[in-house]
Amino acid sequence: MTKTAENQGLITDMFAAGAHFGYSRSRRHPSAKPFIFGVKNKVEILDLEKTSVELEKAKDFVKSLAQGGKQILFVGTKNEAKRAVEAGAGAIDMPFVVERWVGGVLTNFPEIKKRIALLEDLRNKKEKGELAMYTKKERLLIDKDVERLERNFAGIVSMRTMPVAMFVIDPKKEAIAVKEAQYLKIPVIALASSDCNLKDVDYAIPGNDSSVASITFFVTQIVQAFKDGRAAMPAAIQ
Repeated sequence: MTKTAENQGLITDMFAAGAHFGYSRSRRHPSAKPFIFGVKNKVEILDLEKTSVELEKAKDFVKSLAQGGKQILFVGTKNEAKRAVEAGAGAIDMPFVVERWVGGVLTNFPEIKKRIALLEDLRNKKEKGELAMYTKKERLLIDKDVERLERNFAGIVSMRTMPVAMFVIDPKKEAIAVKEAQYLKIPVIALASSDCNLKDVDYAIPGNDSSVASITFFVTQIVQAFKDGRAAMPAAIQ
């Protein structure tokens, strides 16, 4: 298959997933203007040919990270993104955040690691039955602690070191996460609709970031790129 045919197939798949739908013109961020194709029923339509170019740039970057055995943090806390982000990250053993972004996950990582260690310790004690020594009231309080820690940190237990990149669904929604990454100069890849500042991220993929089908499509693309890069990883690194 030629590169042109592959690109046309990619555009067709994006169209089928509804990736071309943006928001109303009144919500458009100025940085998104070059990626607007037109308007239909008062909804701006994104230019999928341009989106395909930006998607390929992001995929090439992801492949390079995989080839170097690097870790990417997946972030998507909006309801439409949670399932796809968790499944995609899990498919390649990457850390993820699909509940509330806890401030300091990146900028105060040493403290976050302590919370993760506490979660793992409580998990182990519970599995071994070591909590039986506590009173019923104490066990209830511990269970609440575990539940809270699971909600906030379960997806990043595997994140032993700082990630080298972040993949975000809707950088406007995940503004705090993006700012932390910017502060630490961690590159951000993002699926971003017409209401987002595309200049806030390093690899912006202009596309529908509020549809389950569209989000799932782009997460799958990034995950597959990582798999392709990992497959090409030198044996010495593997």
